[in-house]
Amino acid sequence: MILDDLVAATTARVNAAQQQQSLAKLKVQVATMPTPVSFLTVLRQPGLQVIGEVKQASPSKGQIVTTFEPEKIAQAYQQAGVAAISVLTEPSYFHGSLAILKQVAATVETPVLCKDFIIESYQIYQAKLAGASAILLIVAILTPKQLRAYLALAHQLGLTALVEAHSASEIKQALAVGAQVIGVNNRNLKDFTVDLNNSIQLRSAVPADVVFVAESGIKTAADVARLTAAKVDAVLIGETLMRAPDKAAQLRALNLGRDQIATN
Repeated sequence: MILDDLVAATTARVNAAQQQQSLAKLKVQVATMPTPVSFLTVLRQPGLQVIGEVKQASPSKGQIVTTFEPEKIAQAYQQAGVAAISVLTEPSYFHGSLAILKQVAATVETPVLCKDFIIESYQIYQAKLAGASAILLIVAILTPKQLRAYLALAHQLGLTALVEAHSASEIKQALAVGAQVIGVNNRNLKDFTVDLNNSIQLRSAVPADVVFVAESGIKTAADVARLTAAKVDAVLIGETLMRAPDKAAQLRALNLGRDQIATN
């Protein structure tokens, strides 16, 4: 399965990184860093919030863009009024890196999400050092003990955790450890099929005081309208925005221009 391959690749990458820099040294560097802009706070603003994603490839689509300028993309997102920016940092399948995250975080004031397959606490410190305001924790690849520990570590470091689920049982696990932001992925990470109904059907499983993010498969204004009607708090949009030469125009086409983001 693709998810198993991603976890295996991540394990090898983290092991290699720890050979280059110890966790102890990483902790020393992180200790002097300021608290980042709150990802949670911006998602709790009134209206449907948008997380614009920066990525150049994916396992299902291959190379998404031929010209990849992360700083310009991030600036375009910020100017269009997105609440936050997600940066893929997984290198083997998404062609991402922590260096790209660092570039983006240094370019914009908008909070940045480190989107990776986190399986070790080491990666959380790496994300913080690169300038992230938030990290992604995927229920499907973590034990309940890991999920609780990594969520607590994120909070200790001043980071928000977007806890990703794909089913009602995974939402229960996220809520059990105290997740404040839950993302429901419309893409099945086992076979990469997409179904927007997943977010709509699972919306009621998440309490109103927990931020609900619909992820993946959002391509049209009709998709946005359905998710708005389902009362989701935020949408994470990747490929649709990445393929658009004019990010602001694409957001307007989705009925998610700056004015609409504030009033939906």
